[in-house]
Amino acid sequence: MSEEADVEHDEPAGAAGDDDARDPDGLAAAVAAHDEALARDVAALEREAVESAERVEELEASLRRTKADFQNYKKRAKKRQEQEKARATESLVSRLTEVRDNLVRALDQDGDADIRPGVESTLETFDRVLGEENVDVIDPEPGQDVDPERHEVMMRVDSEHPAGTVADVYKQGYEMADKVIEAAQVTVSDGE
Repeated sequence: MSEEADVEHDEPAGAAGDDDARDPDGLAAAVAAHDEALARDVAALEREAVESAERVEELEASLRRTKADFQNYKKRAKKRQEQEKARATESLVSRLTEVRDNLVRALDQDGDADIRPGVESTLETFDRVLGEENVDVIDPEPGQDVDPERHEVMMRVDSEHPAGTVADVYKQGYEMADKVIEAAQVTVSDGE
């Protein structure tokens, strides 16, 4: 008979005890048959394990929601940024069309008409628009030191200005928000 008793107690932990393992109080009840204090500890641990598993599920669900919310936020932010960029471009274009309209009016004048005042007025309007966009003209004065960050040297020429300084501006440059967009093209004096 002792062999049969051993067989009953040597069941693999998952055979007949599978139902007990799934039932939080099942394993505790099986242990209670042998040790009541240990059974209370096992029951408490099993409840903690169930509570922990539930908490993990809650946290995973919360993390999934947070990830989805963040992805949605990124999409909204990108769309808002694109809309703001489009509106900024729209504003610039609408101000530039005013300049174009003035040029068209100047060209519509009779061939004998002096269009210089109209072109000068249009240039003033265009410069105002550039100023509103934080664009400055780079137009160095002859005799000014060459700034390699803002000036592109086209050639060296004989000039009355000191050697190594700007002799003449071939083409003006532009900078926006302290960043050079296009360097001014200059000739540099070799001195007299």
